[in-house]
Amino acid sequence: MTLPTQDNRETQLLIAPLDGNGKTQRMRFGNQEHVSDIVWTADDRVTLARARNMPLQPMPYSLGQLFSTDVTGKDQETLFGYFQNKGLATARRKDEGFASLAKVLDEEPGSALVWFTCWNCGERPDTVVYKVDTRTGNRQEVERVKDSAHLYFDQTGHARVMVGRDDNDEPTVSYRRTPTADWAPMPESLVGYNLSGIHFDASGNKATASVSDKGEAPSWYRLDLNAGTRTPIDYRAGFEAAYVPRAGRNGPPIAVISLAAKPSVQYLDPTSEFTKLHAGLMKAFPAHIVDFDDFSRDSRKVLFRVFSDRQPTKWYVIDRDTMKTQLVAESMPWIKAEQMASVTPIEFKSRHGETMHGFITSKGPGPRPMVVMPHGGPHGPYDSWGFDPHAQFLASRGYAVLQVNFRGSGGRGINFEKSGYREWGGKMQDDIADAVRWSIDNKVADPSRICTFGASYGGYAALMQPLRFPELYKCAIGYVGVYDLTVMKKEGDITQSRDGRRYLDRVLGKDDAQLKAWSPAQNVDAIKVPVFLVQGDADRRVPMPQFNALKNAFTARDIPVETMVAAGEGHGFYSVKNREALYQRMEEFLGKHIGAGAK
Repeated sequence: MTLPTQDNRETQLLIAPLDGNGKTQRMRFGNQEHVSDIVWTADDRVTLARARNMPLQPMPYSLGQLFSTDVTGKDQETLFGYFQNKGLATARRKDEGFASLAKVLDEEPGSALVWFTCWNCGERPDTVVYKVDTRTGNRQEVERVKDSAHLYFDQTGHARVMVGRDDNDEPTVSYRRTPTADWAPMPESLVGYNLSGIHFDASGNKATASVSDKGEAPSWYRLDLNAGTRTPIDYRAGFEAAYVPRAGRNGPPIAVISLAAKPSVQYLDPTSEFTKLHAGLMKAFPAHIVDFDDFSRDSRKVLFRVFSDRQPTKWYVIDRDTMKTQLVAESMPWIKAEQMASVTPIEFKSRHGETMHGFITSKGPGPRPMVVMPHGGPHGPYDSWGFDPHAQFLASRGYAVLQVNFRGSGGRGINFEKSGYREWGGKMQDDIADAVRWSIDNKVADPSRICTFGASYGGYAALMQPLRFPELYKCAIGYVGVYDLTVMKKEGDITQSRDGRRYLDRVLGKDDAQLKAWSPAQNVDAIKVPVFLVQGDADRRVPMPQFNALKNAFTARDIPVETMVAAGEGHGFYSVKNREALYQRMEEFLGKHIGAGAK
């Protein structure tokens, strides 16, 4: 397990014997260093990535530099990374790119397949797959794919399916009918529009996969690559999988867990012993979700996670021989579930006729003052049932919190995601406002005390809502938000690649008049509510010109606006001090405008 220091400035690796015998090894990799993506590549060998804390989530993410260590921490080997020469010593690794573990080769302990994409090979570089000895660092190239396509490997490590993108960013799928065959387009009888979540059986000729035929939320099938046929699995489609528990270390999926609406667990193979184990654990942890995270090599021990709307994730190990369960880690051990608010799924019809889904987090019945909290992204990410720190903080202060999976969100298939293209300030905003009106009609929200708060795209929506629907809101909080769509076309890291620029054209369009009409910074006269803007001055995704565009527009019209700019912070705050200050400022701002003493 990893253990962050109290100030989150370092993440250490702890390796502890489950039987309680022996010493727990605590490994440090340097001051201000973090680690992530930890994988056992042999019984005595761990491979992990150097990492950094990334925006909006309090956890480290890989920098693409891999190294390995034995269980004592003494035998460490750099696998991928760029290191400068020091004096007369020549650094062994000069890898200018991003590496990640693709597959552990169980038949060759210590060996693994590693993805590597270089940073200086053009805008759409090749991705190379290496076979790597994680004990010595020796590597050999086994596969090379264009434009960073994704490969699916069979259990022996042969690449069998390749999913890429064409110039219109539509999926292209190729496959090898046998392990040694040449790549060929996968027939439509197998692939439909797209497929994902592919798991091969031991033969390598048959697989289980989720398939979308026409861009709808996928269904699950058993594929026969040799015959070019597929057989449907009993499954009610509607939402994409959040988790897919497997039948042991190399076994097929046994369940699909979806959380984009009311939590759902559908079993794909009711006869599997792992299905019975999962169902038993769901009963042992009522009102929680259980997912299998990992397995011992013989699958007799299972690492599983448990969480709920009020309980952050806990990890347990169960010994299938003794059926004894052992708690091994907690993500937020200081949280007391009984003090948290419940999260209730909601469903409503938008003014455009579609069925929409969302969640209400509240510590009691309404009508209550409410905070509308649109998610970021916006295309692909989605709000899900579970523990949300922002929502729980606001609920602890007496607010109901509304989260909406508006059109453009992930979780319901690519067609639903595409329905939000070029609708950032249009139908996507209609969906959020319709959810607010549903909340008023159903006595969840006090109609005279509603505010918006969001980060990234959510910050954009938080300002667009009172701009377009001034009758609904009393205040707005934008956190590292996009406020001018014309600036977004010029500033930020998305514009630095051809794919990124093409993405912006696809989702925003090229109509400057429309972009200006849907930019809060260019329409501040229509924003009639108090505004609080929060920004990190080192944000590369949504840089300071976005914050400045809106702040300066308010200033030019003598409209007061509260601000908070944190030095050194990026696209979301990581310093505990800054997060605490943000919550204090939010509490004061909301209390003033929609709290108990608000006028």
